[in-house]
Amino acid sequence: MSVRTATLIGSGAILLWSLLALFTAASGAVPPFQLAAMTFLVGGLIGCATWVVRPAGLSALRQSPAVWALGLAGLFGYHALYFAALRLAPPAEAGLISYLWPLLIVLFSALLPGEGGLRPAHLVGALLGLAGVVTLFLGRGTLTFEAAALPGYLAALACAFLWSGYSVLSRRVGAVPTDAVAGFCLATAALSLVCHLAFETTVWPTGPGQWGAVLALGLGPVGAAFYLWDIGVKRGDIRLLGVGSYAAPVLSTLILVAAGYAPATPALALACALIVAGALVATRAKRPQRSQDKPA
Repeated sequence: MSVRTATLIGSGAILLWSLLALFTAASGAVPPFQLAAMTFLVGGLIGCATWVVRPAGLSALRQSPAVWALGLAGLFGYHALYFAALRLAPPAEAGLISYLWPLLIVLFSALLPGEGGLRPAHLVGALLGLAGVVTLFLGRGTLTFEAAALPGYLAALACAFLWSGYSVLSRRVGAVPTDAVAGFCLATAALSLVCHLAFETTVWPTGPGQWGAVLALGLGPVGAAFYLWDIGVKRGDIRLLGVGSYAAPVLSTLILVAAGYAPATPALALACALIVAGALVATRAKRPQRSQDKPA
């Protein structure tokens, strides 16, 4: 598989994540950990379903404790901290801080062997993308960082480091097959269920529309997206994926506008322009030639 193909596959995850807000809003009042347990169960079963025709995929679950720790830190750890951040801090501020992870991916990837150090075009592209996300959040209202919400801000910052660390370190364990993601999803579902039983009151979806939204979450943003992302960060241009990830919140807002959940604003248009500009700058960065650039 060529780097370009893997990057395109990884970009599919970004497109799926842009549907996260829409499906979450349509899923009703299901508590966060309960929703995570339900959707990650569906996401894990997606991978298990492929083992019917590829029984060898089941062997991917036999990984070292370090690989399992990485997978659970990325999937369960990120979401647990994100839910905590939303409870302890205003959602807009917590969301903005947690969305530092694309920039951190660009920075951390400079430490990967064979990546040729930090390239200015990727850094400039990531900063333009960050500016676009800041503009988007400012357009929703004034951002006010309060000292009382410091624990929430720290949890959001930990989210950013966890997901960027998971994404970059996944490249260091590139030999681990993507089938292992199914195990990570199922384990995350189990841990989320434990947290739900400990901290939440069960609220089931009502009606086929809400159940359909939960299923759609598990099939897409909380399911297939993680498999696509795994391929992208292991075999594609991880920095370009990092810069491109800033498109997710803008695309998400555009989808909410189209669905009638949010209004169109001038800030949204400016955010789109900044993120597109960042992506265009990042695509001009030259990559070092490696043997994996050639199709297998």
